[in-house]
Amino acid sequence: MENFNDQGYELLIQALISLETREECAAFLEDLMTRKEMDDISQRLLVVKMLSEQAVYNKIVEETGASTATISRVNRAYVYGTGGYAKVLEKLKGENK
Repeated sequence: MENFNDQGYELLIQALISLETREECAAFLEDLMTRKEMDDISQRLLVVKMLSEQAVYNKIVEETGASTATISRVNRAYVYGTGGYAKVLEKLKGENK
């Protein structure tokens, strides 16, 4: 995680883990990012969720509007990355039980 040694990244991580409610998180994200940035990140989360459910690319394109390049990039990070997507999906599944 050498990329996260930067002071700004550390501040972002600390800010995210300090949030306690859905409302606090939504307010922070709305202040932090443009609508386009939020849409892009939300789309990637939908893509990785569908990938974890074994959805095929065509279905993911149809349901999310993501390009095949985006799907491929998300899939590469999901399969070969640091495990962040997998951890979030695991936590989300636990919350939905």
